[in-house]
Amino acid sequence: MAGPTAPTTSNVLPPGERLLVTVAVMLAVLMQVLDTTIANVALPHMQASLGATQDSINWVLTSYIVASAIAIPIAGWLSERIGRKKLMLIAVIGFTAASLLCAIATSLPEMVLFRLAQGVSGAFLVPLAQATMFDINPPEKHGQAMALFGGGIMIGPILGPVLGGWLTDSFDWRWVFLVNLPVGVLAWLMLVRTMPKTEPYRRKFDLLGFFLIAVALGSLQMFLDRGETNDWFESWEVTIEAGLAIGFFWMFVVHTLTSRAPIFERSMFADRNFATGLLFMAVTGVLLLAGLALLPPLLQRLYGYSVLQSGFLTAPRGIGTLISMLAAGRLIGKIDLRILIAAGISLMGISLWMMTGFALDQPSGPVVWSGLVQGLGLGLIFVPMQALAFATLAPPLRTNAASLLNLSRNIGGSVGIAVVGSQLVRNTQIAHADMAAHVTRNDIPALDPSLLERIGQQGDIALQVINAEINRQALFIAYLDDFKLMMIVTFAALPLIFLMKKASAPAGGPPVHAD
Repeated sequence: MAGPTAPTTSNVLPPGERLLVTVAVMLAVLMQVLDTTIANVALPHMQASLGATQDSINWVLTSYIVASAIAIPIAGWLSERIGRKKLMLIAVIGFTAASLLCAIATSLPEMVLFRLAQGVSGAFLVPLAQATMFDINPPEKHGQAMALFGGGIMIGPILGPVLGGWLTDSFDWRWVFLVNLPVGVLAWLMLVRTMPKTEPYRRKFDLLGFFLIAVALGSLQMFLDRGETNDWFESWEVTIEAGLAIGFFWMFVVHTLTSRAPIFERSMFADRNFATGLLFMAVTGVLLLAGLALLPPLLQRLYGYSVLQSGFLTAPRGIGTLISMLAAGRLIGKIDLRILIAAGISLMGISLWMMTGFALDQPSGPVVWSGLVQGLGLGLIFVPMQALAFATLAPPLRTNAASLLNLSRNIGGSVGIAVVGSQLVRNTQIAHADMAAHVTRNDIPALDPSLLERIGQQGDIALQVINAEINRQALFIAYLDDFKLMMIVTFAALPLIFLMKKASAPAGGPPVHAD
């Protein structure tokens, strides 16, 4: 049997106060989601400054992801124990302070330690902000609230690499962390003045459940991050990490089903809309983060665009997302949300189909238009799906539910990045072997021997040029294969819509209450 239910008190705010709270929590969210990708482009500069190797510098990213994944499951319990406002303020202070420490780090161990602290603090910001947005808005405003919230979630990963590249090129890599300081201070000051309090209450902490899910998530993230560089199951390390992830996750499931007070309320998983929403959120993570892992390198490596130019070319994706999110927010309550989700999935699939038709000598137009269509699809998936997932959940479950949805998106993104990265390497090798098989003496016209003598060593250079072109063509084919794989995954998610029930009222029926 689940633990005690949190006390509920009405917490819907008047419009003026609601706007201030919304700005405050969205500043905190934007700061966190930007930091998941802003440091990526600065890694080469960090490597030289911190004296790290090519392999070890990736721990700057891995430590943040692993810490965030492990901390997310306890966001709900901590929110109940000390109150949502207090936890939000602590998380903002912790994230801002950790950002400052990252900026002044002088060695790789220091940087990894500070990124761990940053990941733990950042893990609480998104679920607490999402639960707050639901509580301060009346039911008829939930769609618009999720549109604003989703804008921060979706735009952050798109702007992160662009902002990180500009700060690194124009100033120094340390500014990718220092930029968080004014945002964090402003968010904290606004939250102190405006965010409503929730009453804490004591609920027994499921220490065993947390230990099991923490080991499972940590092992999974390590498996996904280290797998490609260590040739997956050819490495004992990666094999052990996969075994730990599977074993501990299975034990966590058994424990959750049998424990009196599990870390996550069992009633959430019995809710059909929420359970299906978890699957949709994982798919959204794949499409959002895996797509961002593929497109900028493609534009820079094969089309020759700079970091900033590739950022501007991916900007239409963010513009499309904002447009469709705002439209979806206004359509909630007027149209069946499942129709909006189906339209979003269809647009996503169409955009990925457009990307499979890219050519090496094309202008920027196809990139811009496919990105715009993809953004429109993402917005139509995210906002209605969030509304449906929360529609039939009791208000006290919202912080835990938001934590799980955020965790599902992160896991989906990590899995998606690992899969498309692995497939990119594999398909490049296959395409290279296929094309190189046709470059033989029989396929190259015979040359006059005297001409070969005059060319001399230039013949070796010519072969190197041919091999380089084959590599380029093979890599491009591998990118197209990845886009095709993502298109198949997108359309395969379409039948999940039939598992969701139609919302009986805009954004879920009964009046909203705080934890």
